Amino acid sequence: MPAPETSPALEVLSVLEVDGITVRYGAHVILGGVSLAVPAGRVTGLIGPNGAGKTTLFNVITGLLTPTGGGVRLGGHQLAGLAPHERARLGMARTFQQLELFGQLTVLENVLIAVRMRERWTRSRRRGGRHNAAGTGRPAGARPAGGRAEAAGLIARVGLTAVADERADSLPTGLGRLVELARALAIRPSVLLLDEPASGQDGQETARFAALLRELAADGMAILLVEHDMDLVMDVCEHLYVLDFGELMVAGSPAQVRSDPRVRTAYLGDTGSDQLVREPR
Repeated sequence: MPAPETSPALEVLSVLEVDGITVRYGAHVILGGVSLAVPAGRVTGLIGPNGAGKTTLFNVITGLLTPTGGGVRLGGHQLAGLAPHERARLGMARTFQQLELFGQLTVLENVLIAVRMRERWTRSRRRGGRHNAAGTGRPAGARPAGGRAEAAGLIARVGLTAVADERADSLPTGLGRLVELARALAIRPSVLLLDEPASGQDGQETARFAALLRELAADGMAILLVEHDMDLVMDVCEHLYVLDFGELMVAGSPAQVRSDPRVRTAYLGDTGSDQLVREPR
């Protein structure tokens, strides 16, 4: 099947570029030459049935999985051979389908860990590998930055100030998703990959989450969203890619995707209605 065309506007503005990614396990093709572009200042959606290869593609992009073929570029730079933490240092952040929080730590401590990690990266770049006489790894006169105010600010941004001192494992799933988002933002990413971030959220939490995504995009962030909540997808995404059996079926605006008969038949269900049906979780 021919690859979906990407608009020139998307190509010009792309922060993240995925070029011909292929993943094979023996004779089984998980991803078959997937290409897409994620521009700055927009929310781009990646949708498809369960098992279509969406999370596998995220794993390739973030360095958790080495592809059989193809490449990933961030800001025009090839990422081949870079580990996940190295990609994070370059400005790539991600959340996961399953919550990946430090349950025994508070909400503030979870976010503070990421803030301090980013601060260590910054100090490492500044010192250029030089160590002070005490062997601390910090240039003489440098003070360790606590970052508590920054962490608190991120928690406030996602609306969790009231539970900042609560253990992460005491929160319902919907709030845990917001903790993950705050922690991802702590590294100040240029590109943010979100894997089913609305799972477990109620209507009010999802509405707040949608507003946050719009704010982040307005700030210039490139966002790639995998999500089964079609109301959220159609609300916040400016461009969509539809993945089916490891191949891109359709790429276009939400209106184009909504009306494409291939999408309705293979993914959304040809109900004869103007409303998209939700994918079973």
